[in-house]
Amino acid sequence: MGYLHVGQNLMLEDKRIIGIFDLDITSQSKITRTFLNQAEEEGIVISAIEDIPKSFVVCDHPYHRQIVYISQLNSSTLARRAAEQREALQGEGE
Repeated sequence: MGYLHVGQNLMLEDKRIIGIFDLDITSQSKITRTFLNQAEEEGIVISAIEDIPKSFVVCDHPYHRQIVYISQLNSSTLARRAAEQREALQGEGE
């Protein structure tokens, strides 16, 4: 089992990650803005930022439909870290 660091000492279990999204690009969509606003109203947004938010990660959760994590890290950085983690875990299994 692997984990992804999204900032502020917050680690996410990789098997729970549904998607990693660029906040600048996706927030241009009305659907995404509505999704994020609704998540905020439902109290399922967790902030892992000290600086300007750059991405968000959607994860499934055993007690909620999903949880949204806001990160100051770039979405490509998070995606690369997740891919490296998967490769490392696959290498251990060989």
